[in-house]
Amino acid sequence: MISVRRFLSQKPWIISVAILLSIGLWLLSGASDSENALQHEEEQQSAPLAKVIVTNFKSQPTHRSVSLYGRTAPDRQANLGAEVSGTVDKLLVRKGQRVTEGQALIRLNKADRELQLKRAEALLRVRDKEHKAAKSLRERGLQGEVALSQAEAALIEAKASVRNLELALENTLINAPFDGIVETLHVEKGDYLGIGDPVATVVDLDPLVINADASERHIQKIHTGQKAHITLLNGFSTDGKIRYQASVASAQTNTFAIEVEIPNPGMKMTAGISADVELSLDKQSAIKVTPSMLALDESGNLGIKTLGNNDRVAFVPIAIVKVEPDGIWLSGVGDQVDVITVGQGFVREGDKVIPVHQTENE
Repeated sequence: MISVRRFLSQKPWIISVAILLSIGLWLLSGASDSENALQHEEEQQSAPLAKVIVTNFKSQPTHRSVSLYGRTAPDRQANLGAEVSGTVDKLLVRKGQRVTEGQALIRLNKADRELQLKRAEALLRVRDKEHKAAKSLRERGLQGEVALSQAEAALIEAKASVRNLELALENTLINAPFDGIVETLHVEKGDYLGIGDPVATVVDLDPLVINADASERHIQKIHTGQKAHITLLNGFSTDGKIRYQASVASAQTNTFAIEVEIPNPGMKMTAGISADVELSLDKQSAIKVTPSMLALDESGNLGIKTLGNNDRVAFVPIAIVKVEPDGIWLSGVGDQVDVITVGQGFVREGDKVIPVHQTENE
């Protein structure tokens, strides 16, 4: 080791040469790295660009809507009961038959009510004469005020008795409260009915009512009289309007009940059928695209890939306005936008592409 040091001290130029060689090798390695990077960049620039089809979409005023599940129900339903006791004498209608307001449905046996009415009417005539006589005597000062009051009370009681028996006779006929259909008959001929016993159920199906539930997110944009489009399970479609909107949400579902009425002339449509209720909430500017044009960014946001500046791919987040069988309406894209309709699955945001433009109707 001492001899090496003595040798280098006697010939210092050797150290200078070693240092110069080291610097030269370092510079040569840096130049090689720069050449490799430059070559890599040139290779990237020389790679072929993706060719995509771009369509220009123009926004249109579109109603944002919500679809609710509902079921048809009668407009009115009455459960009829006996107002007097008696035996069923005759059924005047059949189950499922259409009836009009006031039409007799069931007749009960009158028993002796007609005779009781005649007796009450005869007693009423006697009480009326007694009251007139008492009033004449009182006017001449031959009878006191108490006797006249008793005669008036007896006359009123006789009138009440006659009226009660008249009503009892009327109620031996059970009538339809409104135009409708006899849904059920709970009695047969010969059955004995007590006061309040169920007799029949009558339903009114014109208009037909759709019962549905709206979420708290939509209820503020729903109002009475608002139009609704109804599609029944059997494919029948019609328009109706909201006639009722709940002011208090259900504690179990946190939804608000609504009722939509639709015309049902002839009561041909039945109650209990599933229905789709489509309500228009507000108007927004939107474009209509197919589901295949939708994409997700790295954060999972839903959007579309568009052609940005310098023919580079841009991702635009969107909001769904409404969904139709042949497409989806999207908002948040401005008045118009160039959407990559073919090839969007092979390019990423920021990539430079070769666009091939076509119109929306092509």
